[in-house]
Amino acid sequence: MRWWDIGSVLELEHELFPDDAWSAGMFWSELAHARGPLATRRYVVAEEADGGRLVGYAGLAAVGDLGDVQTIAAARDQWGTGLGARLLTDLLAAATAFECAEVLLEVRVDNTRAQRLYERFGFEPIGFRRGYYQPGNIDALVMRLSDPARSVPADGPVQGESHG
Repeated sequence: MRWWDIGSVLELEHELFPDDAWSAGMFWSELAHARGPLATRRYVVAEEADGGRLVGYAGLAAVGDLGDVQTIAAARDQWGTGLGARLLTDLLAAATAFECAEVLLEVRVDNTRAQRLYERFGFEPIGFRRGYYQPGNIDALVMRLSDPARSVPADGPVQGESHG
């Protein structure tokens, strides 16, 4: 993800997360830590094969030996295509490069589709954050993956790449 992607990312962000969408400033702040020798972030986007519409994005933060999936999203018409798995695979590869021993994430308790994806990669529930998603006051399920370098979905490795 680069600065020129932020406008398209925000469109998708507001479509998918209308009540608790990130602001442009939040993405700018994350990207400020994604380049150079001291980078602690990895942000990627997925575009349609013809280089057209942005259809997904994802981001990871790394601090010490801990990675945290900050965001991951795929356009609704991409659900079921494997895009989410490819984005997550990229983030876990980045976590490995950052030498993270484990990766954490929060997911809405009512987002069972995403929870199933994370479980395929070996993430396990470890707790809840009450009222984490505002303003809807929705709880977050906290999940952890130990040793992201060894993570492969239960149904085998993900094929292909559609992000940069």
